[in-house]
Amino acid sequence: MDRQAQKRMPVYEALKKFKKMRIVPFDVPGHKRGRGNKALLDFLGEKCLSVDVNSMKPLDNLCHPVSVIKEAEELAADAFGAEHAFFMVGGTTSAVQTMILTACKRGDKIILPRNVHRSAINAMILCGAVPIYINPQMDKQLGISLGMSVDDVKKAIKENPDAKAVLVNNPTYYGICSNLSEIIKVAHEHNMLVLADEAHGTHFYFNHRLPQAAIHAGADMAAVSMHKSGGSLTQSSFLLIGKNVKAGYVHQIINLTQTTSGSYLLMSSLDISRSNLAVYGSEIFDFVIDLVGYARHEINNIGDYYAYADEKINGDSVYDFDITKLAIYTLPIGLAGIEVYDILRDEYDIQAEFGDIGNLLAYVSVGDRAKDIERLVSALAEIRRNYKKDHKGMLEAEYISPKVICAPQDAFYSDKESLPLDESCGRVCSEFVMCYPPGIPILAPGELITPEILEYIHYAKDKGCSMTGPEDMEIKRLNVIKE
Repeated sequence: MDRQAQKRMPVYEALKKFKKMRIVPFDVPGHKRGRGNKALLDFLGEKCLSVDVNSMKPLDNLCHPVSVIKEAEELAADAFGAEHAFFMVGGTTSAVQTMILTACKRGDKIILPRNVHRSAINAMILCGAVPIYINPQMDKQLGISLGMSVDDVKKAIKENPDAKAVLVNNPTYYGICSNLSEIIKVAHEHNMLVLADEAHGTHFYFNHRLPQAAIHAGADMAAVSMHKSGGSLTQSSFLLIGKNVKAGYVHQIINLTQTTSGSYLLMSSLDISRSNLAVYGSEIFDFVIDLVGYARHEINNIGDYYAYADEKINGDSVYDFDITKLAIYTLPIGLAGIEVYDILRDEYDIQAEFGDIGNLLAYVSVGDRAKDIERLVSALAEIRRNYKKDHKGMLEAEYISPKVICAPQDAFYSDKESLPLDESCGRVCSEFVMCYPPGIPILAPGELITPEILEYIHYAKDKGCSMTGPEDMEIKRLNVIKE
């Protein structure tokens, strides 16, 4: 990587030059640099709205980049060590879907862990790919799903030699990494592409103290959420391509679903943030690692809470651990993670990333300060002191192995009927049910509705988890395949 060249920000520089040109806009957007929408201008400011512009020759075009966007994508590829990088303005959801739509056509098999984000299953609904799920191993203490065992991947490949690709989470929401290098080696030996969902792994590319990044390990494609640990605006991501994939074909796939009106606010934020990480990323993530290490130590000293880290590494299903993740096990104080999440927000004005049945995730980045950590630690200590209760009878498992009856596309587009939640047991679901965040389905189209799953849904609702997915917004009914 050429660090001097990485100081360039072609999209940002083109926008700065454009602002000085004082062009009279007879094109979209209709707010005309904010003049036509005073309320929006007062809220977002002239600096923002003056660069919320349409594609034009001086600014290039995201659908067919030939100048400044093309140069910015080349700089991004160099920064991440990829053959090519694409600006994605539909979030990492669109990048994950592009990977699967590139690798698979209708009827093609793809091997993947079941604890994937809903975007991966959505992609299979769109293209008709057939999932070969590897049920992740579990941490019995924490009740969370881990990474994919290499032996389980080998078994899936042996049983499905015609599969087109293997998808890996690098890392999971909880910071857990699989043995990426070995999985890539085995998949490539069987002529399968390796796709990495790195929504939570942007920082892996820029600090040697962190787990191996997918493209560095030889993955064929990786979806990277720059707006998470990379510092760009929400909804902006990169899709990284390795040498075994044709970038031109990937671009055609992207253009099937991505907007033709790419936001220059999002693209400039990608450009600026890429430069920042390439030049200063090592120091940035050293700071984050040390800050999280301090937070973890202080939280574990409170008592009962367990902020876990790389001591969980077992060489296989937890091959490595992202030590920037501040994940906290809360059940010993008698509260679900979502209950602690709600108390932090409602009583302490602290917004955590998410809470689920047994865990809380506080997302820490370069934008945090030591005093913010102190406030979080103090709040957690007070919550323990004021709310601690007996944890007997609390549900512990975060992950339930699904029984897949048919492909997601077949189920989603099938004739269906709506049933009361408790009457749906034993039927095949035709929609999603999930807690969001993190957006990993409890039920996906094509899966059997079991008593265990229904118990989990009721429990999660009672504890205050934000349930999403079904047509019925109140989750009192589920759509199932008509018999």
